[in-house]
Amino acid sequence: MNPDDFKPFLLELARESGDFIRPYFASPGLAVETKADQTPVTVADRGAEELMRRMIRGRFPRHGVLGEEFGAEHTDAEFVWVLDPIDGTRAFAAATPLFGTLIALVHRGRPVLGAIHQPVLRQLLVGDGAQTTLNGRPVRVRATARIEEATLLCSDVLSPAKHQDGAAFDGLARQAKQLRTWGDCYGYLLVATGWADIMCDPIMNPWDVAALIPVIRGAGGVITDWQGRDPVDARSIVAATPALHPQVIAALNP
Repeated sequence: MNPDDFKPFLLELARESGDFIRPYFASPGLAVETKADQTPVTVADRGAEELMRRMIRGRFPRHGVLGEEFGAEHTDAEFVWVLDPIDGTRAFAAATPLFGTLIALVHRGRPVLGAIHQPVLRQLLVGDGAQTTLNGRPVRVRATARIEEATLLCSDVLSPAKHQDGAAFDGLARQAKQLRTWGDCYGYLLVATGWADIMCDPIMNPWDVAALIPVIRGAGGVITDWQGRDPVDARSIVAATPALHPQVIAALNP
């Protein structure tokens, strides 16, 4: 199995879904619904996932699909595509470009390809675990080695206290050079491209995680759950530079 064989199709999925999403961004008439789990959804989320599912069925009918909006389909297949059509719907609905489309290809339970696509800024980050590129250009994480020099990102400053050790996260935040909520998948894009150093999410879903793993690893970063364990099927995520990651895990789990 060569992941490169599937990269052209992954790029097609990103391009087509991005073309669908883009006209809805900053649209005054965009309606935002609240799902049963109290998270927001729009016609752009649903339509983009439907579009990608149709493309996958047409090209790879034996592959499975797992998506945020329409659930699991044949996920016992050898290959499964994992989709989050708009990761960061709250930002998207507020005309804030800190969102993106997450696309992953999972082979026998392990993510082998991942993409983070910001369709408004036209940034496409693609990783295979060995290399990560931004619009075709190789990128790497920064060499930051001290938390005091680090830019720490999260999606919500209140979330760690709800799902992990909030006091420990607050201590990490006070130690860092700066804390910013440039979060959701865009935070991982910033870490992978060397514009930030640490991204922490205390609670995650499978469609949030799969694409991040080959992207962060391909950029030379380290990605685990909040406790430093295997990120595959994790319910939380910490991504950081190699030198910072063990320090961050120790700080979050005193």
